[in-house]
This record gives sequence, C-alpha cells and structure tokens, in this order.
Amino acid sequence: MSTALRGSLGLKFSVLLAGFALLAGGLTGYSTYAASRRMLVEAAEHAQLTATQVLARRFSAAVAEAADDALQLAQQPLAERLATAGDAAGEADAGLLAEQFEALLDVNPEYFQIRLISAGLNGLELVRVDRAEERVTRVAPAELQEKGHYPYVFKTLALGKGQVYLSDIAINHERGAHAGLGQPSLVVATPVRGRDMRTLGLVVINLSLDNLFALLRRDLPDSYEVYLANQGGDFLVHPDTGKTFGFEQGRRILVQDSFAATDAIVHGSATQVVAAPARSASGQPVVASFVRHPYGHDGRQFVVFGLTQPLEDVLRESRSLRTTVVESVLLFSLLAVLLAAVTSRAVTRPLQRMLAAIRQFPDEAAVRALPLARTDEIGVLARSFRDMQAQIRAYLDDLHDSRAELARQASHDALTGLANRRHFEERLEQALARCRRNGQSLALIYIDLDGFKQVNDRHGHATGDKLLQAVARRLQQAVREIDTVARLGGDEFVILFDQVSSHESVVLIAEKLLLMLRMPVEIDALTLPVRASIGISMYPDDAPDAHALLNHADCAMYRAKTHGRDSYRFFGATGDGA
Repeated sequence: MSTALRGSLGLKFSVLLAGFALLAGGLTGYSTYAASRRMLVEAAEHAQLTATQVLARRFSAAVAEAADDALQLAQQPLAERLATAGDAAGEADAGLLAEQFEALLDVNPEYFQIRLISAGLNGLELVRVDRAEERVTRVAPAELQEKGHYPYVFKTLALGKGQVYLSDIAINHERGAHAGLGQPSLVVATPVRGRDMRTLGLVVINLSLDNLFALLRRDLPDSYEVYLANQGGDFLVHPDTGKTFGFEQGRRILVQDSFAATDAIVHGSATQVVAAPARSASGQPVVASFVRHPYGHDGRQFVVFGLTQPLEDVLRESRSLRTTVVESVLLFSLLAVLLAAVTSRAVTRPLQRMLAAIRQFPDEAAVRALPLARTDEIGVLARSFRDMQAQIRAYLDDLHDSRAELARQASHDALTGLANRRHFEERLEQALARCRRNGQSLALIYIDLDGFKQVNDRHGHATGDKLLQAVARRLQQAVREIDTVARLGGDEFVILFDQVSSHESVVLIAEKLLLMLRMPVEIDALTLPVRASIGISMYPDDAPDAHALLNHADCAMYRAKTHGRDSYRFFGATGDGA
C-alpha cells in the first residue's frame, strides 16, 4: 500500500509537474510570439515613418531645386535684356535663353514647361519651351500667349527680389501646356528685376506632379502605396486615381475620411501619425504613416504625405517565428513529461531557470541563464530559443540598416554618391561658423562641365551618367579629407575647401583641378574629352554667408564660360559677379 501510494503520488506529482510545464511552455511561447510580433510591427512603423519623412524631404528638395533654377534663370543677363525689350527682343538672345530652358528640361524630367513672361504687354510670353511626348520643343513666337490674368503672374510680379512664388497643387487647365494639360502640376515662379530694381517680368517653371512622384518613389518598395493630400485634406495622389482632385469636379474626397487619424494633421494638432492596423484603398489591413510637411518660402503652405504597406508583409517574418515557437514549446513539453516521470527535482530546477530566462528575452539583448552547455534535450531546447532570438535580432538589424540607408539617400546624390545640395549647404554653414570663430578663410569652387549636353545627345544618357560618375571620382580623389565635394544637379559640382591659407593656394588648386579634369575618360570603348568651367568665391573676401558665396561662385563660373570655357575665374577679380 505504501508503495502504491508512493507510486500514485509520484504519478500525480509527475502529471502535475508535466501539466505545469505544458502550461508554462505554452504561455511562454505565446508571450514570446506576441512580443516578437509587436516588435516587428513597431519596427515597421518606425521604418515607414522614416521613409515618409524622407519622401517629404525629397519633395521639398525637388521644389527647392526648381526654385533655385528659376532664381538662376531670372538672374541671367539674357533674361533681363529680353524682359526689358519685350516683344522687340532679339531672336538671338531669345534663342540662347531657350537653349538654357531646354537644357534644364532635359535634366529634370519633372519639369514640363519653362517660360519668360513680360511684366507688361498683358503678361506676354517672351520665350517658352515645352515638353511634349518626351520631346523638348521651343514654342514659335507667333504662338506665344498673354498670361497676365493668371494668379501666378500678378502674384509673382508683386514679390521682392529673390522671392519665389509657389502655387497650390492643382490640375493644369492652361491651354498650350502640352504634356502638362489636364495633369496635376505645381507652378514655381520668380520675378526678373533690372539694375534699377524695377520688375521687368518673371521666370516660370511648371512641375508635373506625376513625373515628380515617379522620381520620388522609385527607391521605395513596390508594396508601399503613396498618398498626398492638400491643406484641406483633398487627395492629390492616391492609388485609385479616381479619388484624386475631387474638388475639381465639385466633390470632396478627404484623407481624414479614409484614415481618421490624419484629422489631427489636417487641423494642425499633430505633425505626424502612425496607424496600425488601418485599412488601405483596397480594404486590406495596412500599416499607415502620415506626415504634415510645409513648403514655400513662408511655410504657410503644407501638404500631407502618406505611405502604407500591407500588414501581411510586415508580419511575414513572424510565420517562421511562430513555427519555431510551436516546435520549441512542443519539444519542451515532451521533455518535461519524460523527465518529470523520472525525477521531479532533476527537472524542476533547470525548468525554472529556463522559464525565467525565456520570459525576459523579448526585452534583453541576449538570452541569459540558459543551460546551453548541457548535451541533453534541455540544452537543445535552450539553444533553440537562443537561435530564435538571433533570428529576431537579425531581422531588426536589417530594419535598422534600411533606415540608415534611407537617411543616407536623403543627404547624398543617388547617381554619384556625393553629397547633395541640402547636405552640402549644411556642411558649408558649419564651416562658415568655424571660420568666423577662428578667423580662417575658405573657398568655394563651382564646376560646370563644358559640352556635357553634347555627350548626352551623341552617346545617350547612360554614357552621360557614367561620365558624371567618373568626374565625381576624380574630384573626390583630388580633395583633402576635410573638404566636401557635392553634386548640385545635372553636370554642376561644387567643392568646399575648408581652411585655405591664401589666394595663391586656391589658384594652385584650381589649376590642378583643370589639369585633372582635362584627362580623357574611357567609357565603354569610347574616349571622351572632359573640359570644365570653374568659378571661385572666397570667405570672407567675397561674401559673409553661404547663399551669397554659392551665388558668387556660380557667377564666376558663368564668367569663365563666357570667356572661352576650360578656365577658372575668381568672383573677386571684378568684385561684381557679372
């Protein structure tokens, strides 16, 4: 009886212990899976919000680049002469300005029209270049139109020097816009002023929203859906094109109706929101992130950017994790039953250690206190949980790397890997602050390739891109580690030489750059000659701030082009930048 009692108690104790082990294993597996699933969703939310912010910054960069292009064109002596002459302008000057417009349209596929419009003559177009069916064409003088009644004309003419007008994004109903007619567009314009500061006309650049967003989203995963809404919440970009620009047909299709969380963004109580799960345009569960992003010189205009991705894609990695958890829990339970039948003491202690470690590992960098050195089933189970956490950590590391790459793309040129305009301007501001503190000098060298358009026209854009990459490598090799090389766009590069010792040292640098750039480039069995025009401005001699330094270097570069190209000019040589 005593033996039977001991056997009964032992069986009951073993069954009870096995039951506790099964329950603990199941709960641990479920909590591990739930915690890991939550971590995956949170990581995806952070990564997607970062991607949305990068998309918004790219939009601002594209608009800022268009504004810079308009300002540079407005400052051209050609634009001033043509705007002064009006309809009596010479064909030669008009042709030269049209060539500059065509060059900008060639390198900026998001531009579909560039114009010079007179301040008088009812806003008569003086020069207009359009993109039509992938061709860039100058409009004949007889077909030029009067545009004085459009808001972008009379509002721009009321601006001061250096100010830029940005329209709201709307459908283009303007006749004669060719590729842009009936398409969503954004108008960028700036006044042209004479030497007496009298407003003579304006330069207008029309951007195609469809082309711009095709460029902005090309690095995004295919599973992402992109949304854009205006200040009132009306959809401007939507996966279902039938829901865009509803206000054009007298109806309102609002982002806050589809994604309720965005109501706070539209009404200004939040700048960004993340919703998971939400419902996409097709009705499937998604992770959605939205960002309120101001644009324009006064910051009062804003748009709402949004990205969504299917929740199924986010949780795809959790499927294998779920299988691993189930297998591990089953193995653990089987071992618990077998070992509990032999001895409760031998099994209870390692199980207690393992359960404590497993409960902690979702919040720990590594599994602690697991009996990994054991060669029995408990050791196998411990190593299985360690491998499971390694899988989770590897996936999170990949997400971290993806965020880092998105941040890098926001500050570097996609083609050459050099710093982009925004990143370069940040480095320039830092260098200027350091120079002001230490009483040091710096130099800006503005480089524009001579004849680059001919390379594109003759050999194709792929060869032109390879030539730009080769030039970027040469420039990077020619500078010190403390200097910064950037690509501003097209075939324009700029170098920040920090802590220069004298004017003569900059002369030596410019001559060295010209010699280096003159070396032919071998591309796909082609030997391409390289020539460049260089403009130089120096701090503090030529300007006290970053914007003026960059503009002066640009002016000096244009003087180099005017005086025969393949040469360099200092802005300070004349003191006026003309």
